[in-house]
Amino acid sequence: MFFLNFLKRLIPVVVLGHVVFFAAISLSFAESSLIVEHHDSIESDAGLSLAKVIALTLEKYPDVSWLNSLEEEAVALAQRGKSWTAGASQAGLRFQEATSGTLHYIDAYVQVPLWNIGQRDAEQSVARQAENNAMSQAEAVKLRVAGLIRGALWDMALADITYEQAKAELTVTEQLLAKVKRRVELGDLPRADLLLAQSESLQKRSVVTLAEAELMHARKRYASITQITKMPGDYQEKLVDIVKIQQSHPALVAINSQIERKQAELNAIKQVGSGQTNVAVGINSDRFTNDTRSNMTESFNIGVTVPFGGSGYLAPNIAAVNVDLNKLLAEREQLNRTLEQAHHEAEHNLEVNRVELGIANELRQVAEQHLKMTQSSFSVGEIDLMDLLRIQSRTQQAVLNARQRAVMLQRDIAFYNQAVGVTP
Repeated sequence: MFFLNFLKRLIPVVVLGHVVFFAAISLSFAESSLIVEHHDSIESDAGLSLAKVIALTLEKYPDVSWLNSLEEEAVALAQRGKSWTAGASQAGLRFQEATSGTLHYIDAYVQVPLWNIGQRDAEQSVARQAENNAMSQAEAVKLRVAGLIRGALWDMALADITYEQAKAELTVTEQLLAKVKRRVELGDLPRADLLLAQSESLQKRSVVTLAEAELMHARKRYASITQITKMPGDYQEKLVDIVKIQQSHPALVAINSQIERKQAELNAIKQVGSGQTNVAVGINSDRFTNDTRSNMTESFNIGVTVPFGGSGYLAPNIAAVNVDLNKLLAEREQLNRTLEQAHHEAEHNLEVNRVELGIANELRQVAEQHLKMTQSSFSVGEIDLMDLLRIQSRTQQAVLNARQRAVMLQRDIAFYNQAVGVTP
C-alpha cells in the first residue's frame, strides 16, 4: 500500500473546464543521497522574481558590450548633427618671395565646410534613429534572454519531477523486493520471483541514475545562462492572450528600427550631393621693396567653392546602403512568418496540453484503482509477480505523465507569452 500512499501525496491537479490549478512546484535541491558523486546546486530563493533573474543575467550577458557601443554611436551621431559646420574647418598660410628679395606675398585664410540644404536635418534624423535602434535592440536582447531563462527553468522543473518520481518508484520497488525475499524464504513464492524483483530494482536504480544526470545537466544549463546559482521561488506566469502578433513585438520593433535607420542614412547620403560647399575667408599682405621706394598692400578676401558633377561618385555609397536596406526588409518579412508560426504552435500546444492533462488525470485515477486491486490479488496469490510489476509500472507511468502534463501546461503558458513578445 506504500505506492498508493505515495500517490496521495503527489501534487494535486484539478481540472475545471479549461482552467488548470496546481500547487507551485517546489524544487528540492538539497539531495542527501546522490548515486553519482556530481552535484550542481541551485538554490530556490522565494525573494527572487523572474524579472530580477532576467535583469541579473543581462548585466553579465555577452551582448552588453555591443548594446553599449550602439548607445555610444548614437551619442556620437547626435554630436555631429548638432555641429554648425558640415565637417572640420581648415586654416592655411602661404608665403611667397621673389628671388630678388624685393617682393613678399603672404596669404592667411580659414576654410569652413557648410551644410547643404536639408543635410543637417538628415544627419540629426540618423542620430535619432540610431538612439531608437539602441533602445529597441536592448529590448529584443532582453526578450531573447527571457526565453532562454524560461526554457531553462521549466527544463529543471520537468527534470526534477522525473527524478523525484524515479526515486519514489525505486523506494516502492525496494520495499516490494524485501517482501518478495521474505515470502521466498517462507516458501510462499519461487526463487525466480526473487530474481525478477531484484532485476526490477536494478532497472529502477538505473532509471534514477539517468534522471539524476538529466537534472544536473538542466541545472548546469540554467547556471550557464544566468551566471547565478539561485532561482525564483515562483516563476509561473499568467497567460497574455493575443489574437495575432502585434507590431509592438520587441523583435519586430528592433528590425523596424534598423530599417528606419538605414532609410535615414540613405536620405543623409543623398543630401551630401556632389560634396560640401566651402567658404574661405582670408587676409593678403603684399610688400614690394627696392632701393628707391617701398610699397605695402593689405587686403581682405572671401571665396566660395561649390562642388558639382559628383553624382557618379555618390552612387556606390547609395547602392551599398540600398543593399543593406533591402536585406533588412527581407529579414523582416521572414521574421513575420517565423513569429506567426511560433504563435500558432504555442497556441496549439496550450490547447493540446489542456486536453492531455484531463486525460492524464483520468488515466491516473483508473491506474490507481487497478493497482490497488492487483496488490490485493497478489497478496492472496491470485496473480503472479510479473503481472503485479507490469501493472505497477503502468501506474507509475500514468502518475509521472499526469505530473509532467501539469508542469508542461504552465511551461506552455510561459512559452506562449514568449512567442507574443511578453517579457516578465
